[in-house]
Amino acid sequence: MTNLSTRYMGLQLKNPIIVGASNLVTDIDNCKRMEDAGAAAIVYKTLFEEQIELERLQLNEELNQYNERHAEMISLFPDIDHAGPREHLGHLKRMVKAVNIPVIASLNCTFDETWVEYARQLENVGVNALELNFYSVPGDFKREGKAIVNEQLDLVSEVKKNVKIPVSVKLSPFYTNTLMVVQNMYYAGVDGFVLFNRMFQPDIDLEKEEHHFPYNLSHEEDNRLPLRFMGLLYGEIRGSLCANTGIFTGKDATKMILAGADCVQVVSTIYKNGIGQITKILEELEAWMEHKKYDNLDAFRGKLSRKNQKDPFAYRRAQYIDILMKSEEIFKKYQIR
Repeated sequence: MTNLSTRYMGLQLKNPIIVGASNLVTDIDNCKRMEDAGAAAIVYKTLFEEQIELERLQLNEELNQYNERHAEMISLFPDIDHAGPREHLGHLKRMVKAVNIPVIASLNCTFDETWVEYARQLENVGVNALELNFYSVPGDFKREGKAIVNEQLDLVSEVKKNVKIPVSVKLSPFYTNTLMVVQNMYYAGVDGFVLFNRMFQPDIDLEKEEHHFPYNLSHEEDNRLPLRFMGLLYGEIRGSLCANTGIFTGKDATKMILAGADCVQVVSTIYKNGIGQITKILEELEAWMEHKKYDNLDAFRGKLSRKNQKDPFAYRRAQYIDILMKSEEIFKKYQIR
């Protein structure tokens, strides 16, 4: 009997499959079905400060649009305050009580003080861990990349000082040196790393000549980048490693563990294949382990990481040069003339 259990940020998980943050998990029935399908943990939908501020502004405009229409009328409605994060926290609290697996809260803010304030509120709901979603889009030509990294390092330090639960960071791949950023964040107290954040990009509607923002799900080929960094980081830091983006099947999850991942997060495959895909992923992982005669994940975790790889060029630029030298094989495969 194979043992699929693993540890992530000190949390004991029954297997390495975590459902990542999305709108899917806002439905408690969905969460229960995910647990029944075998999910080891769930990351609740991200609490975005910008969304709350936008909702607050919209409410204020709606309440005040008819004010002072007449001389004797100052306000049509009584004073009403926006609920802020309370609605999000209420849904999250009900979800935590509804399932028997670890629940991880996700957070993205715009102001330093709010990161800490909301992190405390999320912890008080009873979640098992906190995921800081560093979704940042550069918009200032004069701001150096180092300033952005230092700001994030200060943020994780402050959050860690103010909460007792484990804290992970979900990072984008767009750092000059991702390895250094991860290492410095580990020194700042981060317990786990989710690689990578899938940032939604704008598209252009040619007919309307305007921007639109499609809900672009990931594809299986997207898992190559997190696979590389799992292999580069394994054995180099003590923080937990969680692979994200482009993980659709048990084979994808197995590859990530071979590279060094402690666990994986899945979202797009559930949207495309249904909640039952979680069970299929676990069955494929277990079947491969039985075929290879591995009793547990530690028996092969990191086996193909850079640290344990006999080929010194597997994770280096020479790998790219090797592919270029084999271009004739690619031409033959795809019948390019």
